[in-house]
Amino acid sequence: MNTVDTTAALAVIRSTSTPIHDIGTAMYLSPDVMGWAAEWGWTNPFAFYFAGRGAMLGDVSADIVHSAFGWFEATAVRTMYGEGIAVAGAATAAARMAEAHALWGQMHLKDVEGLDEIVAVTQDLVDGLDGCALPLFVGWRAAARDDSAAGRAAQLMQVLREWRGGIHLVATTAVGLAPVEAILTNEGEGQAKFFGWSEPFPDCTGIKHKHDEAEEMTDKLSASALSRVLSPDRYSDFERGVTRLRAAIA
Repeated sequence: MNTVDTTAALAVIRSTSTPIHDIGTAMYLSPDVMGWAAEWGWTNPFAFYFAGRGAMLGDVSADIVHSAFGWFEATAVRTMYGEGIAVAGAATAAARMAEAHALWGQMHLKDVEGLDEIVAVTQDLVDGLDGCALPLFVGWRAAARDDSAAGRAAQLMQVLREWRGGIHLVATTAVGLAPVEAILTNEGEGQAKFFGWSEPFPDCTGIKHKHDEAEEMTDKLSASALSRVLSPDRYSDFERGVTRLRAAIA
């Protein structure tokens, strides 16, 4: 792998990571998804989130889900995952989450230009990436994919969101950030509370630089992986596809 390829891949990663994250967040927080979840029996949307996302790991304990999620407070994970799994079991929760994302894609992405091409390049990337140390990514990648291009595009964006999220968890751990520190050095106390953590919070003023180190490591690891799967002549196709999908939900 030469320097030019790595540099170009890094530029693609930096231009697509936030849009991919935004698309995934839009799905998880969508009133549409919450509505479908309620119809299927999950009246608590957060219980559906924890069960549907975590059950991509299989029929596992809440502590295993917590270890893969990374930055959530452990008791919050145990409570919400337990409530969510109690509705219909792990396998059904995972299948319903994949279905919900497909339905969301069919609703919101159906008019995106070049959907078939976007799905083709994204699917090649997703299927070619190495999954070592990224169990949630591998679990999501193994989930059934929708037959429609719009539904599949949404699902693939979520798989890539889990890919980067897993790499970032590796990176925050590598630079020495504890889970709550990883949140406080990034999005702050409000996000820490949302993730289930309680005050008093540690003073992270002196370690804020570690967040930047973790972001840089995440970008470089992602770019290295991207460059091993896609040839440089396909970078623009992938980048353009992500841009179009993000614009569709603006």
